[in-house]
Amino acid sequence: MRIARVFPRRTKATPTDELAFVGMPPKNTQVDRAIVSVTFTWDKLRGEQIAEEWSKICLTEIGGVAYGDVSGQFESGKFLQNGWTITSRGCPNYCWFCYAWKRVEFQELNIIDGWIVQDDNLLACSQQHILDVFSMLKRQSNKPIFSGGLEPTLLNDWNINLIVESKPERIFLAYDTKDDYDPLVSASKLLERAGIIRPKGRIACCYCLIGYPKDTIEQAEKRLEQILELGFMPFAMLWKKEDGTILDENWRKFQRFWARPAIIFSRYKNKYYV
Repeated sequence: MRIARVFPRRTKATPTDELAFVGMPPKNTQVDRAIVSVTFTWDKLRGEQIAEEWSKICLTEIGGVAYGDVSGQFESGKFLQNGWTITSRGCPNYCWFCYAWKRVEFQELNIIDGWIVQDDNLLACSQQHILDVFSMLKRQSNKPIFSGGLEPTLLNDWNINLIVESKPERIFLAYDTKDDYDPLVSASKLLERAGIIRPKGRIACCYCLIGYPKDTIEQAEKRLEQILELGFMPFAMLWKKEDGTILDENWRKFQRFWARPAIIFSRYKNKYYV
């Protein structure tokens, strides 16, 4: 049976095989079934429009993260490109701005090979699970990227040793609210001692939520510069309402600057550690 996986938009993680499609069905497409997968809530309307068109040529269903469809084991290459892996779902924290804990109870999954680890909170897993994940990473031909993010409060010597041994291409932490700052400072000291943070380095990065209610450009810029001061490369993540709209269009230009490492480095290369 030929089953199409259909996506409202293309991202770096979107599969590229012959049964992966973005948008409306091409002419003369012959498939037996289509699964429309929607990741972002603001893409639900477009996803439903796409599903309606696909339903004219085959049996079609719609689901995905935006609909809370995050149960079951991870399947490599199905909805994410080969190389991406998810070894746990959800998060035991209850951050007001995050959907991870709302959609699924925190759970460990079977560990599928891959080097781009997209877990919401890998370090919240059991010690044995974390050890097994790093054992899997040793088999990969590419350096690991921890794109899902590593919680600063959970970093300690034993898991930092695992990270160092894995020789990562990139790791991401997060600084979303003011309560995250002190743990990020502690994490930066551990990572600097371990050699992950170093002058002109590009391994240690940090997501920073901006543009949420009562946030200001000045406050956000201060948080992002604090990230630079600690030796991380910042990546601004723009807060959006469930329908995809933002509070003020001024945030969009600000976010674009703070999501481009080359531009950030050019402006701040003589001022901060990175």
